[in-house]
Amino acid sequence: MWRHLPNALSITRIAAAPVLVVLAATGHEQYFTWVLVPALLTDTADGLVARLFHLESQLGALLDSVADTLLLFTSLYGIWVFHPYVVTEHSLACGLVVGAWLVESVAALLRYGRLSSFHTYLAKIAGYLLGIFIGVLFVFGFQAWLLYLAVAVSVVGNCEELVLLALLPKWRPDVRGVWWVLRSRNRGTPP
Repeated sequence: MWRHLPNALSITRIAAAPVLVVLAATGHEQYFTWVLVPALLTDTADGLVARLFHLESQLGALLDSVADTLLLFTSLYGIWVFHPYVVTEHSLACGLVVGAWLVESVAALLRYGRLSSFHTYLAKIAGYLLGIFIGVLFVFGFQAWLLYLAVAVSVVGNCEELVLLALLPKWRPDVRGVWWVLRSRNRGTPP
């Protein structure tokens, strides 16, 4: 039963993306929030279950990356529709998040022919912070400090992933970070 739970949670987030787009396009913020918040929570749950029960897989890493990407962009669309002042008044911050993600994703596609799916510790923290910011925005209201903290960690996390693209000649999911890759190279063990 547990074996398929992490992938099922990622697939649920993927399935939530078109629902969120329709809810935003039709102006149903309350329903949008009801779908968005559980979808954000499944991002934490799928990785936790996978690690706790040793169910990590290449397919799971790929599904998680696709689900994260879809949820990021559907969340941004929802923010644009329901809270446009966040995008207009904080366009640099929003642009940095999207731009850093885009640069890293394009670089990964060029290097490996797929999303990197590194899931570094820093990328996980950035994802959690972005998810918390988005959830708080829709449930409690805008918090500038949380936006800027999430943006800063997200940009640094994407920079780390760009370094990993240079360090790792072959695609490998679930890399903890640059420090661990360099340490394993010094020890002569695989990262």
